[in-house]
Amino acid sequence: MSKSLVLQSWNINGIRAAVRKGFTDYLKKEKPDVIGLQEIKISEEARLATEFDFGGYVEHWHSAKKPGYSGTAVLVKNGIAHTALPKLAWDDEGRIQAIDMGKYIFLNIYFPNASNDGLKRLAFKMQWNEKLLNYLKQLEKKKPLVITGDYNVAHEEIDLARPKENTQSPGFTPEERTWMTKFLKTGYVDTWREANPKKVQYTWWSQRGGARSRNVGWRIDYFCVSQKFLKQTTKPAILDQVMGSDHCPVSLIVSS
Repeated sequence: MSKSLVLQSWNINGIRAAVRKGFTDYLKKEKPDVIGLQEIKISEEARLATEFDFGGYVEHWHSAKKPGYSGTAVLVKNGIAHTALPKLAWDDEGRIQAIDMGKYIFLNIYFPNASNDGLKRLAFKMQWNEKLLNYLKQLEKKKPLVITGDYNVAHEEIDLARPKENTQSPGFTPEERTWMTKFLKTGYVDTWREANPKKVQYTWWSQRGGARSRNVGWRIDYFCVSQKFLKQTTKPAILDQVMGSDHCPVSLIVSS
């Protein structure tokens, strides 16, 4: 008999800040089976020196070499069979985690930001995206993929409140959008947009100018899955009423 799991993803903008803002209470209330976190902003040393109350979960952490920067974590509910795959040698910013869930591989990813400072990391991001895609294609030879996280790109104009003003903003450049189209055409499905072709809903809001209260946002957090695995997924959702970060969580139910 197949078992359905609630998968979630959330860029928490700092694990210590998120805990202060109620992340532990969120976990206890929502009880996701698996949750991928991005931008944990904590070094391995600092994490080991900090006590987090994530009772009931197995924790997998991947901190960046640069302290207080980037990084990811995955929490898996106790009793759910899984295996964390080895970290990638070239991923020194702690951006990629892969968890073998048995019938599929769960990937928690924090894509680079092209940078507000003159798009100075755009070239880096494009190269990084290609290395990631090669890795995904190797993994997919073994099992279908569920690829979640902060992609740091709004794919189409419907995915942000002010597209015309942002054509050269990080996350909406032609280069980033073209790559996202390429990514999807290689066999992946944006589950939320597939289920909601014309709906406007966002996952990130600038912390300036009351953007969230006015819902001037971007949809840059995704659950994408291998095309052949789409039928195993239901109820993609954007939990935009959840506070605690400049992003909100996204979720997906997966059966296998």
